[in-house]
Amino acid sequence: MNIFITGGNGQVGFELQRQFAIFGNTLAPTRQELDLTNTQAVDTYLAEQQPALILNAAAYTAVDKAESEPEQAKRLNTDLPAQLAKYAAEHNIPLVHYSTDYVYPGNGETPWQEDSPTAPHSVYGQTKLEGDQAVTQSGCQHLIFRTSWVYAARGNNFMKTMLRLGRERDALSIVNDQIGAPTPARLIAQATALAFTTHHSQFTTHNSPLTIHIPSGIYHLAPRGETSWHGFACEIFEQARKAGETLAIQPQGAAGIPTAEYPTPAKRPLNSRMNLSKLEAALGVTLPTWQSQLGLTLKEYLENI
Repeated sequence: MNIFITGGNGQVGFELQRQFAIFGNTLAPTRQELDLTNTQAVDTYLAEQQPALILNAAAYTAVDKAESEPEQAKRLNTDLPAQLAKYAAEHNIPLVHYSTDYVYPGNGETPWQEDSPTAPHSVYGQTKLEGDQAVTQSGCQHLIFRTSWVYAARGNNFMKTMLRLGRERDALSIVNDQIGAPTPARLIAQATALAFTTHHSQFTTHNSPLTIHIPSGIYHLAPRGETSWHGFACEIFEQARKAGETLAIQPQGAAGIPTAEYPTPAKRPLNSRMNLSKLEAALGVTLPTWQSQLGLTLKEYLENI
């Protein structure tokens, strides 16, 4: 069985390769092997490989750059999911698509529900929302996982940037009024795998050897708890010190600043809190805390540098 993973060299895509290898032959072509911005190339690849499952972890994630490159963002965030969903519907196979909290208005303090009104404030958020809608409307069996603040032991991300800056500087200013849950890529892949079974279930509507055993739809996927980017950074520094890392930054050296003092081309949501009860109930699990997940991810990274 072929499992097609887009964005396989990214943080989430790499963990999906690791997690789904037990289920079949994972196909994760590089950009050189498959240009995802080329519609015809993607159609040809699908026809040749005939996957039994598609995991779409590819995305245009340069949030600020998307403001000046809306067409490029649209191709990867909207058109590609629509193309993959169309293939999945026509060939009766399941599709997993990864999305973001940027689809919500980003205001208030109440955690977003999966059916909360959407109102993105950026090109990135708008194109991701349109991708979600295309998948939902395609008719294929699908899971859409909306997640937040993704990081991992590999790739470029906030955790690794803070460790580098924490070694180099004794003073940092970090945004403290954007609230969410830092989500490790490995947790995303693990939860995705938990949604599948090799046995047919009541939700089986396709011909794939792998079956989604929870209802199709949108789910929030993140750890429990909430913090700010400033709080996340302080926890990174504290856990790194406990692990024996020598840092220039001291607790008093990390200052919190409002978003207004750190202007960016794309507006950031202040409220990235997401209610997790739908996914926890569907999978029958309690998602772990963001602090415990940071500990595991940080340990993995520090042991391999």
